[in-house]
Amino acid sequence: MGKRVMSELDFAAEVLPRYTKVLAVTGTNGKSTVATFAGQILHQLNIETFVGRNLGIPLSEATFQCLTSCPKRFLQVAIVEVSSYHLEIPYKFFCPSVAVILNLTPDHLERPKTMENYAMTKCRVFSHMTDKRIAILPLGMKFLSKAIAGHENECNFAWIGAYPGVKIDMEAKIANFEVPTIEHASQLPLGAMKTIGTQNYYNAVVAALSVIGLDLGINDAAIYSTIGNLRAPPHRMEVVHKDSHRITWVDDSKATNVDAMYAELMVLKELKAVVLLGGLAKKTKSVIFFLFRYNGSLLIFLNFIIIFFLASDVQGSNGFEQLVEPLKYHRGVITLRHIPFYYRMMIQNALSSNGLSIPCVRARDLKDAVR
Repeated sequence: MGKRVMSELDFAAEVLPRYTKVLAVTGTNGKSTVATFAGQILHQLNIETFVGRNLGIPLSEATFQCLTSCPKRFLQVAIVEVSSYHLEIPYKFFCPSVAVILNLTPDHLERPKTMENYAMTKCRVFSHMTDKRIAILPLGMKFLSKAIAGHENECNFAWIGAYPGVKIDMEAKIANFEVPTIEHASQLPLGAMKTIGTQNYYNAVVAALSVIGLDLGINDAAIYSTIGNLRAPPHRMEVVHKDSHRITWVDDSKATNVDAMYAELMVLKELKAVVLLGGLAKKTKSVIFFLFRYNGSLLIFLNFIIIFFLASDVQGSNGFEQLVEPLKYHRGVITLRHIPFYYRMMIQNALSSNGLSIPCVRARDLKDAVR
């Protein structure tokens, strides 16, 4: 007779108090930021909340604390960042009140191999969701559209970019919500936000939609009161230093694929940055990006990991050619000499052979590049 195998998520969920509402956040990019923002909103409103799983603390730790703490911990909400690896083993007890798939781009394909399998695995987060439970998804992603077909009768869908769901007017900095099941419609002004980058506005809006969807009785004014205090987690468009030369240093070392890097380069196109590429290559992943601009502007550190074989339809491409378009708005590219020669030349060739229009030069090390 075989042994029962279960995921840590299911192991924890089996004994998690039934009154604890669970928010699960998955997707390729932005999981940690959305989970962190949602946690910050709830903490500011004095709602007992756990934030963890892929962020570092397993859900089972929160469950253990609920069972053993004296007096007993009354955990109202558990927010869990969930990767596709956590969803590979089918589960029985893990059933979020709200589950979010933020996006789906070619990354982490070592095990699923194809985007179809990747999407199917991600959509397992909706398994067992019934009644008034809410599934939040991006509008118009073809692999997800097919993968959610088996969940249409299980939960209520809300969309990032459509109603029911949320639309954001970036020019006016206002988000408009329509939440299914609780018949909630509202506006959320975003002008008070202090984080850098367009994507962080979207992350904050999805976090707010998720919190509203938990149906905790939180009103619009309460959500609005928290927006100005949201802070992105470390290494995600994080301002780390402003020096005497009026250079702002921003760390975005968790931009881990082409899509994330492309988005940030486009957001920063008015700053005319210099892009510094360095780091050590892994088996199928590589490089670290640093961006900087002098004279009252910006220096950004980006640890940018790229999949060289992103999917079957782009086999043989290392993906860097996609960055030629956003790079045209910036001043130049610097590669570091300590990168293995093969990877350095691969980066330079991918950019130059696809029409890179800005200078691309080499530096001995980081000190030489900054100088």
